[in-house]
Amino acid sequence: MGVPAELRYTQEHEWLAVDGDSATIGITDYATQALGDVVYVSLPEVGAAVTAGEPCGEVESTKSVSDLYAPVSGEVTEVNEELADDPGLINAEPYGLGWMFRVRVTDPSAPADLLSPAEYEALTKSVQ
Repeated sequence: MGVPAELRYTQEHEWLAVDGDSATIGITDYATQALGDVVYVSLPEVGAAVTAGEPCGEVESTKSVSDLYAPVSGEVTEVNEELADDPGLINAEPYGLGWMFRVRVTDPSAPADLLSPAEYEALTKSVQ
């Protein structure tokens, strides 16, 4: 599926799309391939504070249960309600309909450790 050029990435395989002080977050296609079919997702609640690098939910698949990490700090403004009924959207469209939650970012300059698309591709190739 590739690595969309307009996004930033974490070493834990989350992606981040920033629009002003709002960020949309999901997991990468690489993560969905490693996890297998996603069967359940636990997301942070609207209004909850999340901290960059800290767990804020879980993704359960046919293979394992994995923590979902917040790539930025802020307040959760929206969650993808569609995932409650159809968690498979994460596998089918990880960069589209499979987005997970949105955050109002408290410090848009942080974190500095987000990866560019090229850096993320290099990371995924190094772990194969």
